[in-house]
Amino acid sequence: MSASPSPTGALSTSAFATLLLIALMMGANHVAARLAFDDGVSVATAVVFRSGVTALVVGSLLLIYRVPVRLQPHHRKALLAIGLLVGVQSLCLYASVARLPVALALLAFNTYPLWTALWARVVYGQRPQPRVLRAMPVMLLGLALALDVSGAASGLGASGHWAQIGVGVAFALTAAATFGLALVITQHETEGLDGRLRTATTMTIVGLMALIACGVQGGLALPQAAVGWWGLFGLTLLYGTAFTIMFTVLPKLGVVGNSAIMNIEPIFALVLAWAILGQSIAAVQVAGGLLVVATVMWLGLRRG
Repeated sequence: MSASPSPTGALSTSAFATLLLIALMMGANHVAARLAFDDGVSVATAVVFRSGVTALVVGSLLLIYRVPVRLQPHHRKALLAIGLLVGVQSLCLYASVARLPVALALLAFNTYPLWTALWARVVYGQRPQPRVLRAMPVMLLGLALALDVSGAASGLGASGHWAQIGVGVAFALTAAATFGLALVITQHETEGLDGRLRTATTMTIVGLMALIACGVQGGLALPQAAVGWWGLFGLTLLYGTAFTIMFTVLPKLGVVGNSAIMNIEPIFALVLAWAILGQSIAAVQVAGGLLVVATVMWLGLRRG
């Protein structure tokens, strides 16, 4: 089977399977992270391992493929800003995963397309596309159902339910907001830069930020038992492998414009968290989650 892009823009079977594999690995990465967190690993420690290894892998790709490293002054500023924003996003998303059911943390984070549209308007004066405006209430409705904002599904009432999930949701939405801004800056300020160079630089900055956070917290918080080590190893391997595939295989498969398929990640996380962690959510929350995922995929796959 040829891996070349389809002349009609349709995804080949190889490309579609690769996108689903990446989504599965990213979802599994967060489930593995929860195993590590439950065994005493700190959020900052997990980000140090994950980002450090990914930076080394992608940096090695730069050397292997002899990617030229030539940066304009505005590129340096943009890469620093992106790295700092992704650092905040990484720490906040893992902090949310440590506090919420994994699928709910990822669903709240999946609002980042709305934040992207907002930041593009605020920073660059770009009007949001009509389909974004149409999608906004649908996505917010789905998120409200998934998070059980009234507390009906949990039986705790609104105040009791939000006392349990409020901090985790705040972390997830902060991750979505910072990631949305990072995407906008990437689109407007890094034109012409190789994606591997952007990723290696970003992961290096993220790893350094997490290392500083570990220092403030008194050092690395390592696992206390085998399950925690497996979780830490799993999140590092899964995240690094997924990113490596994204920057080496996907461009050859011609999936530009179709990567929204990877937003099925929360669904994979929901199934894996149920099977491995014993986490479950109410049927109405699952329906809300499906609505969020479907809306995000529609945003990414629609043309024009």
